[in-house]
Amino acid sequence: MEINKFLLLSFSLVWILGVVDSFDYHEKELQSEEGLQGMYDRWRSHHEVDQKSPERFNVFKSNVQHVHETNKLNRPYKLKLNVYADMTNQEFVSTYADSKTDHIDALMGSPETNLKFIYADATIPPKIDWRAHNAVTPVKNQGQCGSCWAFAAVAAVEGINAIRTGQLLTLSEQQLVDCDSKGMNMGCNGGSHAEAFKFIHEHGGLATQESYPYVGKREQCCTAKFGHHSITLDGRESIPRRNEEAMLKAVAHQPVTISMDPNSRDYMFYSSGVFTGQCGTRTMHAMTVVGYDETPEGLKYWIVKNSWGPKWGEQGYIRMLRGVQLPEGQCGMYIQPSMPRKDPNLPNNEL
Repeated sequence: MEINKFLLLSFSLVWILGVVDSFDYHEKELQSEEGLQGMYDRWRSHHEVDQKSPERFNVFKSNVQHVHETNKLNRPYKLKLNVYADMTNQEFVSTYADSKTDHIDALMGSPETNLKFIYADATIPPKIDWRAHNAVTPVKNQGQCGSCWAFAAVAAVEGINAIRTGQLLTLSEQQLVDCDSKGMNMGCNGGSHAEAFKFIHEHGGLATQESYPYVGKREQCCTAKFGHHSITLDGRESIPRRNEEAMLKAVAHQPVTISMDPNSRDYMFYSSGVFTGQCGTRTMHAMTVVGYDETPEGLKYWIVKNSWGPKWGEQGYIRMLRGVQLPEGQCGMYIQPSMPRKDPNLPNNEL
């Protein structure tokens, strides 16, 4: 009896915490301006949003309608009114989701095509989730800094280091934001995850987050951190572009960075499920693919780690559709894949 009471209490607490963390509304609130105003005020209180204006209220009402109507459709994903609900999609993308990787990629030119893909002959297991193999750190939050390129690169480096050494360490995005500035990368104004791997290799490794913590803005580079308490790399690996099979082979062996197009309100308010929504192919936002699987109904998906904090999506992750008929993949995610290279015999520094 006591055990049953304990289990019931535990379940109740989990349910209550889940409700507290989400923002729910009643359909009746959508039927009047007064109801929408009350919902707006509740949403502001829930997400601790101080800003309030008639213009922000107008944006909120438009987003509420979009979320509500979309969730009534028979789609394999759901939306929710998250902390971005008083932003237009243009404002959201320019603030959180435009690392200009398509621009930088054009400046860098096409990658070498004569490089051998190291996993070309690898077998593809039916599923993999690197979170279950202690190779993925908790979801982080880039804030209002266009540093997704650094977060995506760091997540991939954390992963390959854990796979090669058996030690999962949380590493520093701030070191890349501050110091990786002599090439194409521009701190909070965007960058390339592939260039980040090159920088880490050429500068003696990447510091831990404890050693070089994130502040969400570009500051003076601390060169004293180079080579100390660092994860080292051999460089970066080539992954054939616009090739889902190559992506599968790569992700089966390590987390992989991608760039994709997040320019849609469905992506902005994604909450759960397999994302099959409409999107373009501009490679603007960088993330890290940490696995793949399929639903009980047979819908195949990628497990993708984002850098917008754990309150977005599925605790900071999104499941992206795979098996699409487009060579560039869902939202362009096969256009610019890359991954770090670390030899098992390559030692780290002072760890």
